Order: sequence, then structure tokens, then C-alpha cells
Amino acid sequence: MSPSPRSNRARHVVGVAAAAALTMGLSGCSSETQLGRLGFPAPATEQAPIMLAFWQNAWIAAFAVGVLTWGLIIWAIIVYRRRTDEGAPVQVRYNLPLEIMYTVVPAIMIFGLFFFTARDQAELTKLTDNTPNVVNVIGFKWNWGFNYITDDAYQTGTPRDPAELWLPVNERTRFQLTSPDVIHSFWVPAFLFKMDVVPGRKNQFELTPNKIGVFEGKCAELCGTYHSQMLFSVHVVSKADYDAHIAALKAHGQSGLLQTGTIVTTGVPG
Repeated sequence: MSPSPRSNRARHVVGVAAAAALTMGLSGCSSETQLGRLGFPAPATEQAPIMLAFWQNAWIAAFAVGVLTWGLIIWAIIVYRRRTDEGAPVQVRYNLPLEIMYTVVPAIMIFGLFFFTARDQAELTKLTDNTPNVVNVIGFKWNWGFNYITDDAYQTGTPRDPAELWLPVNERTRFQLTSPDVIHSFWVPAFLFKMDVVPGRKNQFELTPNKIGVFEGKCAELCGTYHSQMLFSVHVVSKADYDAHIAALKAHGQSGLLQTGTIVTTGVPG
């Protein structure tokens, strides 16, 4: 028996929708524009492309599931719509193959999402031995302090005069996050990464900035009255400029470490 014209039209609609979604997804992955990055800023660390790829692929998978679901709905509407000379459809208690399908397929999707999430999270939170640069980030009400543990210097900021964090380009840095008061969250959008700053706990991660420039940072956890003013900037500079900045801090009396919160007092990563 040859397919009916209605079935052909339904398959055509589903095929066109699937092709359009696939084209959008592939063009997004290959583009360097913000549209191609699906709203993410341009990556500024060696680790950021991992997060960007996860974000893009998650959207492609979501579009694929959406297209399949929309296609099945449209196909059912067109092929199984009620005709004027037909009565009520045949009533059935259940359809075992269908129930197995809508149980197994979502389980496979969830397992796949969990696998890739766990894989990328393990890579992004991995700590290495002998990290060349260690910075203690202190989130406090209502700004930030930075202890350059490796270089025995510090700087801090206020809501009126936001803090600056200086980092050498192409040098892996370990960030040790602490707080003396409430939960904050250390977020640099261009790094495509953020982590909570929790009182009584030392959270850690490592990144390698690979683009020279000035990048905005902020607190991403609602922490109280002046949360919106917990801003800072990250200056990624050459090693020579970084060393000159550290020397300038020490010349202004900012040697040693800020004695607030739970800070690390050794240059050896712990």
C-alpha cells in the first residue's frame, strides 16, 4: 500500500523542521560570534572552551529532542485527525511498547547528560601539583580582597573603589576562595566559570588565563544589601607587567597577607 498524501505531507514537515534545527546547531558551533556561542562571552582561559562546548552541545541536543517531539505532535495531528464521517477512536487500556519507549528514552537522555556533565566538571575542578601561581580570593561584605600568596602581597577594594585582581597570562593559577561572613560567589564571565565562596570552607579551582585584557568580575550569589556593588576587575597581563604590579603593591606597604577570613599562609598549594 502506498503512503497517503497526508502521511507524505507530515513527513515533509518533520524533515524540514529537523534540517532547519540541525543547520542552526552546526552553524552555532562553527561560528565565533556571540550568537554562535549562544550568549556566552568569548573564552579567555584555556579551560573555558570545555564549558563552551558543553553549553553548545546541550543546546543542540535540546533542539534535537524538541524537533522530534514537535514532529511527532504535528505528524499525529495531521495523520490521525478526526474525519467528519468517523466516530470515536478505538479505546485501548495501554500500549506496552510505547510505555517502554517513553521510559527508556528519557533515561538514556538523562544518563548521557549526567556522563558529559561529570566528565567536564572533573576536568574543570581538577587540581594539579606545583601550581606556579596561587591567589587567595576573599569575598566579604561588600567587596573583594586578593592575597597573592605566591608573591606575598595583597590588595582589596570597596563598593566605591572596586578591587583589582592581576594575573600573569599563560600561567596556571590556583584560586582559593574564602569568606569571613556570608556566602558569596566568585564569577568572571569571560572565564566561563564561577564558584561559591563559603564561610569556614576553602573552595579551590585552577585556570590558565590566555588572553591579555581587562575582564569584569562580580558576586553571583545574593549576599545582602550591597550585593550589586560587589564588583571587581581582572587584569591579565604579561609576566613583566605582573611582576611590576606586585612590586608596586609592596612599595605601597601592601606586603604580606590580609588577616581576614580563613586564609592560607603558605605558598605551597594545599
